[in-house]
Amino acid sequence: MRPVLIPGLRKRSARRPAGPSPQALPFTLPSLFSRLSFRSLSGRKKAGLLVAGALLAAYVCCLPGRMFDVPCATVVTDRNGELLGARIAADGQWRFPATDTVAEKFAACLIAFEDRGFLRHPGVNPWSIVRAAVQNVRAGRVVSGGSTITMQTVRLARRKKRTAGEKLIEMILATRLEFRYSKHQILSMYASHAPFGGNVAGIDAAAWRYFGHPPERLSWAEAATLAVLPNAPAAVHPAKNRQTLLEKRNRLLRLLHRRGVIDATDCELALGEALPSEPRPLPQTAPHLVSYFHRKRPGRLTATSIDKNLQLQVEAVLERWHVEFGRSDIRNLAAIVIDVATGQTLAYCGNVNFYAPASAGQVDIIRSPRSTGSILKPFLYCAALQEGEILPHTLLPDIPMNINGFAPQNFNLRFDGAVPASQAVARSLNVPSVSLLRQYSVPKFYDFLKKAGITTLSRPSSHYGLSLILGGAEGTLRDIASVYTDMARCLNGLERRPCSLLAGGEAAGGRLQPVFRAGAVWQTFEALREVNRPEEIDWRAIPSMQSVAWKTGTSFGFRDAWAVGVTPRYTVGVWAGNASGEGKAGLVGARTAGPVMFDLFNLLPASPWFERPSGEFVEAEVCRLSGHLKGRHCDDTETALLCPAGLKTVACPYHRSVHLSADGRYRVYAHCAASEATIQKNWFVLPPAWEWFYKPRHPGYRSLPPFRAGCSGDSEMPMQFIYPQGHTRVSLPRQLDGRRGEITFELAHSHSDATVFWHVDGAYRSLTRDFHKLTVPLSSGMHTVTAVDNEGHTLSVRIETE
Repeated sequence: MRPVLIPGLRKRSARRPAGPSPQALPFTLPSLFSRLSFRSLSGRKKAGLLVAGALLAAYVCCLPGRMFDVPCATVVTDRNGELLGARIAADGQWRFPATDTVAEKFAACLIAFEDRGFLRHPGVNPWSIVRAAVQNVRAGRVVSGGSTITMQTVRLARRKKRTAGEKLIEMILATRLEFRYSKHQILSMYASHAPFGGNVAGIDAAAWRYFGHPPERLSWAEAATLAVLPNAPAAVHPAKNRQTLLEKRNRLLRLLHRRGVIDATDCELALGEALPSEPRPLPQTAPHLVSYFHRKRPGRLTATSIDKNLQLQVEAVLERWHVEFGRSDIRNLAAIVIDVATGQTLAYCGNVNFYAPASAGQVDIIRSPRSTGSILKPFLYCAALQEGEILPHTLLPDIPMNINGFAPQNFNLRFDGAVPASQAVARSLNVPSVSLLRQYSVPKFYDFLKKAGITTLSRPSSHYGLSLILGGAEGTLRDIASVYTDMARCLNGLERRPCSLLAGGEAAGGRLQPVFRAGAVWQTFEALREVNRPEEIDWRAIPSMQSVAWKTGTSFGFRDAWAVGVTPRYTVGVWAGNASGEGKAGLVGARTAGPVMFDLFNLLPASPWFERPSGEFVEAEVCRLSGHLKGRHCDDTETALLCPAGLKTVACPYHRSVHLSADGRYRVYAHCAASEATIQKNWFVLPPAWEWFYKPRHPGYRSLPPFRAGCSGDSEMPMQFIYPQGHTRVSLPRQLDGRRGEITFELAHSHSDATVFWHVDGAYRSLTRDFHKLTVPLSSGMHTVTAVDNEGHTLSVRIETE
């Protein structure tokens, strides 16, 4: 809340009586004591001296070290001092934490009404005491107390019953208070603790409860109303004896006019203002954040990094989408907006519908661990790039896999055979991501995530396994958005630091060790800028969308929907779902959290795209088809920018040199071609299982021609098992009639006209053409399945069934 100093009041920490300095005295204390002989004094003088010393010591020590020891409300403001919300004090009072400032208008009204000589007297005003005594004698009852503001401050601090003896104590303590504190500090203490009717105490709480704004924005009429309230808060307040309150306020306003504090126009306008009605509810902006600080910093004033105007806009967007999602019984929604340059949180919406307990609206999703779905895939892609595991467009397998019962599926339930790594992360394909994690290693990625700032990995890496990349672990929206912010800061050339919720300061922990390399981040964001999920929504069809590197995620069972987007200036993170963990069929990241994220980006200023970092790349020739470094048989190449570690990756393993017959229909070997003319050609060849799924989606791909009869070799295996893969454990549940379940073997062959003969445990079972599948029942135990094609190639796989 913005400080406003009171005219005529000087702010200082302590007040000392004026007097000569020690250097100006004609004697020193030791010399004085040497001249005086305590023994030579009479007994009466000794007693008097001791009593005087005791009284002086009692006077000096009569004030407690802390004047007020009362609980305060938890108050949370935005970066500009705007109130976001508050939680009531432990004693049930709306008492904001004390501040060292008092609003100028309220100070002028208070001094004019309560203590006109406040700036001149030493804590007690003798003339006021005499005047009050005369008035009380004439009235036959107590009608005036003659207390100064300083004395009232002492009474508020002591909270004793009002008696003549207590009044005397207040007078003594008031003079001592004036020695310790400045007038400004005394007025601030009184204003922060004065009662204002009901359970409202202190000017800050009163201004918000009665008028809905901070004290600095009070009008003259509002300031005068609050200035007269502490005089009799139990008998006169906006909900009781309103006419008496109005008369007292108007008398004060006319007094201010007569003294020249306000002019005639201001006075007339102030007299025309209506009194407030019942106390207003306090703002409830960012309620989950307010509740968080109420737990972490109870009874304190916390200035956050939140921008209240943006926060209100974000809350409005979430409320609109909440109504839309409610039709599908998706009840919870959360979002966070972070400033990349400072790492500060600008908007914090922990959930919607805070005051609806039935929908779990008070659950702070931003800090709640949830299944991550696919939202961690860009971190794996970036780590693999900067450590030289892959190049940006290296082909990754996208074929059925089963690893000890773990059989990942893509969202569209299809396989592409092979996809560039950049497309795998852009399209959020599960199978290639698992393959990449298997290559990178789970323990290494687990450590990478922890260093990057994912704080929810509480179990060892072996617990998560390969499912770590598909939502097998939990993360919070705050952690994940913070990691994406770190990536953007790295690309902007800024140091890594924790994301902060406090205004004007860094989070605990200071700067952190860098985890990301700018080159890898830039290539990752380039891939994420091309995110396109046509099976869900084609976001490139949105013409107004600014350039955003973004990623969505959906957890298993459609329980969590994620979307995180990054620009050079902002990070926006969104979560949608049900806090209870209940899944819904339409709860998909790109269909729920994604649209919300783009609506939030539309609230933010657009910015140019990230500049390509200098000094982070090396140039190298890369195969266009495989994405690997150029091999000796690659014909179609391009010059690409790579992270330096990428130079250690293998050269293209999919191009080979083959010899063909003159008509190009058959492959031949030199030893059997004799004098026949042959053609040497470089050919792009994928493994059989990759090819089986790759070819239908890439019409330009051509399988190797078959060998000419009598001119084949034994070095090539044209077959590959699709399912199951070697050393797999398969569980076969029993059928309804009690029979054991069956297993289907599937095999890919490079030659479309091949015939495959199947053998199980050495016994011939069947033959297949075109589509090579075999379904058989198996007993529990180890089994060997062998496939032999018509050219004599043999392939076996060993599995265990249970």
